Amino acid sequence: MNGIAELEYELEQINTCKKRRSYLFVKRAIDIICSLFAIILLSPIYLIIALAVYISDPGKVLYGQTRVGKNGVTFSMWKFRSMYIGSDKMIDKLSPEQIQQYKTEFKIDNDPRITKVGKIIRKLSLDELPQFVNVLKGEMSLVGPRPIIESEIKTYYSKSYKKLLSVKPGVTGYWQAYARNNATYQSGERQRMEMYYIDNASLLLDIKILFQTVISVLKKNGAQ
Repeated sequence: MNGIAELEYELEQINTCKKRRSYLFVKRAIDIICSLFAIILLSPIYLIIALAVYISDPGKVLYGQTRVGKNGVTFSMWKFRSMYIGSDKMIDKLSPEQIQQYKTEFKIDNDPRITKVGKIIRKLSLDELPQFVNVLKGEMSLVGPRPIIESEIKTYYSKSYKKLLSVKPGVTGYWQAYARNNATYQSGERQRMEMYYIDNASLLLDIKILFQTVISVLKKNGAQ
């Protein structure tokens, strides 16, 4: 590489870094504004869901699950509880096929541990609304790869999971918006979609993902 080519390469790298910093700054500003606005605007809905969850199965209405975030830092990702109290002790209600599915995909189709209200809020993704608090705290972003539990790391190759943990996880993302539960770990499609987003992240792509998420939720594409 000659001197001119090296200079052009260095300038290109500098411009890329500047664009990246600008993107992250604007992205964080949008996260703060939108999550704060959503929490205030949706507070009546939060109350209605909380009451419905409690009436359906008395107990805590929120469920915090430990997830792995940016740089491998763990945090509690909040959801409205959709399962019965003590669901972790209801393994005997699962079929061998369901247990195997959880081991490979970390989810279960037709999970008998989900309450009637839980099925509804999951179908409409309303159980995810408390994650606006995670976004406001800076643990998550509105758009990004789905935050994973520690055991999911094994589904990614070493370089892939390092890339996955180099960005903030999102309330929604490319995988949720365009495939949801139809793209699996076993096929490798989910991993590919998460990597695609990281490699192509931009404000325009984020906006497209947010709009597509709304469409997917309304159409219940891949919903469980």
